[in-house]
Amino acid sequence: MFGKTKMAKQKYIIYETQDIPRLVGDWNGKIWSNAEILQISNFRSEGSKYRPSTQVKLLYNNLTIYVIFRVKDRYVKCVHTDYFDQVSKDSCVEWFVKPKHDKGYFNIEINCGGTLRCSYIEDPTRDENGVKRKFEDIPEKIGRKIKIFHSLPCVVDPEISKESVEWIIEYSIPLTFFEKYVGLIGQLSGQKWSANFYKCGDETSHPHWAAWAPVKELDFHRPEDFETIQFE
Repeated sequence: MFGKTKMAKQKYIIYETQDIPRLVGDWNGKIWSNAEILQISNFRSEGSKYRPSTQVKLLYNNLTIYVIFRVKDRYVKCVHTDYFDQVSKDSCVEWFVKPKHDKGYFNIEINCGGTLRCSYIEDPTRDENGVKRKFEDIPEKIGRKIKIFHSLPCVVDPEISKESVEWIIEYSIPLTFFEKYVGLIGQLSGQKWSANFYKCGDETSHPHWAAWAPVKELDFHRPEDFETIQFE
């Protein structure tokens, strides 16, 4: 829950891996045991009182960043199946990341069924029609460079509501995905990026919006609220 007092700065350390995660959802596996756990636990008051538990781990090598989400959830729903659908309306996890301080940021949104939505945004302020002033939908041929594992079916409908369920989203992102928009990244070791991580379910029976680093209003497109992720 967001309070009135100033929140302490957060930082997440990403460790290098010599072994490549197999994208099978093995949260407790040997490779992922070397990663720190990040908690998504700052919930906006505009949502319901429902509070799912969401954790994230990241690893990297010189070519790729690996991400795994584990959600202990209820009221799980997923109906959007086409690339660039409004997946945030489903049970969804999101990573917003800014590789360079003088460039834009990426929003990578994936619902529990593995459907992807991603954009590159340079100016998230909105015009009189509510449209972001400078953003670009990432074409599907580039978005498909993100390889995704999802533990639930592509469609979850009707909503799971009578029992709790744990679901996993795991994916790999080649550095070339980012470089198309922000230029050469180079060796990741020692770099500091800024980012935030989210869990949402806009059109589930118990809507909720949660972040790793608190957002000062119900809008995830706030790079000023991002915190540091550092590659060790």
